Amino acid sequence: MTMTILRTTYRQGDPDVVPVVLVHAFPVDHRVWDTCAERLCALSNDDSKPFGVMALEMPGAGECPVPSAEENGPMAADGTYPEAMDRMAESFVAELKAAGYSKAVWAGISMGGYLTLAVHRLHPEVVAGVVLCDTKSGDDNAATKANRVSIAEECVHNNTVAPVMHFAEPQPGDSALKRSEGFVSLFTRWINEQHPQGVAWRERMAAGRPDETPQLAKITVPAGLVSGTLDPSSPPERMRPMIDQMTQTECAFTEVPDAGHFTCVEQPDIVAKAILGVQRRA
Repeated sequence: MTMTILRTTYRQGDPDVVPVVLVHAFPVDHRVWDTCAERLCALSNDDSKPFGVMALEMPGAGECPVPSAEENGPMAADGTYPEAMDRMAESFVAELKAAGYSKAVWAGISMGGYLTLAVHRLHPEVVAGVVLCDTKSGDDNAATKANRVSIAEECVHNNTVAPVMHFAEPQPGDSALKRSEGFVSLFTRWINEQHPQGVAWRERMAAGRPDETPQLAKITVPAGLVSGTLDPSSPPERMRPMIDQMTQTECAFTEVPDAGHFTCVEQPDIVAKAILGVQRRA
């Protein structure tokens, strides 16, 4: 049984050309890709056969409904959803095929990177390229899992998204854009437009995901890693070692200056060029 996945098409492409699928971060939705997708399309507008560019919405994000218990799978004793990531990945693959494609370059940022690696593990045949932005391959440790579950419970119990509003608040060492009034206002609005139940579902889903590190050595398609120099959780010094494990592919590393955890919003042109570089090799 597949979950409902919403698709946003930024550009209809030639059906014979590998498209790009953009997968968003937590706790927002596909809109984090809007400007970057626009830049990606502009950079490749001269192509005689343009490739499609689309974003797929995670369940519970934006207007995408929260999965039912039957769709989602059981909750573990620790409050996580151990089957949800795989079921979501299967649903993303089904949506790609429904769009008329057999494979794509998958570009995921943060939680979207987790999903991208899950898709590769379950269906490597639909992956023509991989771009991992501001993310990691490992699963959560016990403390992080417990924190995710605690946030999920607070969101549901109090019907609020307040526990994740810190993503919109300027922090010490943030990029110039993240400290700007425009960014704070935009992310505050985006987060407030999320449903508390959806935020909670994504926290439990991410907390229950498996360790995808073994997937890195199995990637044989063109790949890219993108990391903001000011990212507190996935800075270059943490992401760059992933290249050493990606032994069966050529992986380009893009270090993004003056950018934190949301590089596709903070420096969309640089991220668009990184994605285009992988798509050109796919």
